[in-house]
Amino acid sequence: MAALTTHLLTVAEVIAETPDARSIVFDAQLDYRPGQFLTLRVPSDECGSVARCYSLSSSPHTGDRPQVTVKRTADGYASNWVCDNVAPGDTIEVLAPSGVFGPKHYDHDLLLFAGGSGITPIMSIIKSALDQGHREVALVYANRDPRSVIFADRLAELAAAHPGRLTVAHWLESERGIPALADLVDLARPHADHDVYTCGPQPFMTAVTEALTELGVPRERRHMERFVSLAANPFERLEQAAAKAAAKAAAEAKPLETAVVTVQLDGATHTVDWPVGDVLLDVLLDAGIEAPYSCQAASCGSCVYKLVSGDVRMDADDPLSEEEKADGHRLACQSHPLTEKVEIAYE
Repeated sequence: MAALTTHLLTVAEVIAETPDARSIVFDAQLDYRPGQFLTLRVPSDECGSVARCYSLSSSPHTGDRPQVTVKRTADGYASNWVCDNVAPGDTIEVLAPSGVFGPKHYDHDLLLFAGGSGITPIMSIIKSALDQGHREVALVYANRDPRSVIFADRLAELAAAHPGRLTVAHWLESERGIPALADLVDLARPHADHDVYTCGPQPFMTAVTEALTELGVPRERRHMERFVSLAANPFERLEQAAAKAAAKAAAEAKPLETAVVTVQLDGATHTVDWPVGDVLLDVLLDAGIEAPYSCQAASCGSCVYKLVSGDVRMDADDPLSEEEKADGHRLACQSHPLTEKVEIAYE
């Protein structure tokens, strides 16, 4: 099985964005897409380390050094450790950039909803869209109060530098309360024909989805990034590889029924045998196919694919909504074949 791709990054700068948020700027070059995240290995006295995912707020198109932005949470061990301890010159181990949130091109107008620290991947998309495209970008950004607005100055600078292209609508709970459904409908209505990207706390994203549904925005133009805590530490995968290989060898000593899976990925077609006892992601990685993934624990949703034909079962499906499952989306890290032939596509 292919090993996880890790990077040891040196911290170049730590920027205090708000009293509760820090941007960690790395002295490194990374190949990533706007909207993706890094998984950081954070040291722990209790268990050695924990893994946490933080979105990249930099843009790969504008000459920015890669940076993640971390906001404290009340009981968040990792976020508080990062905000309190990381300093220039430190090194942090990270997994390769991952995630599928963000536009594949910038040929369409964009409506972006961000709640709190959900601005992090949205900021990467904004900077990239302004640099790479020529269409309108409208941002609705909800926060508790003025002190909690991450990137307030930078957003104002970008809006001034791109008049007529970038509009920013701030919503502060301290002044207007939590936005009601009718408020979100009013904010979205002028841009209802745009492609929509939403990131923030789950109640906020649920309310935005309801508003977009009321306006008749089709599902294919609605995209959401979810905050989900990892159920396992992916950095321990290498340490567990020997035990897993031994278990797999023992399993392979017995006759196994197999399916054949055809995979559409990045314009190429692959066909591989799929033992029913193995999850799809492991099969693809073993075959040298660079399928997207991060946590391998049904937590992040990075390994999602679309089932074209055949049938599969999943051991777990927590990151997927009922609507996504009805549309044929499945998790490669949890899938086993139920039919002799299966066809899938990565979108």
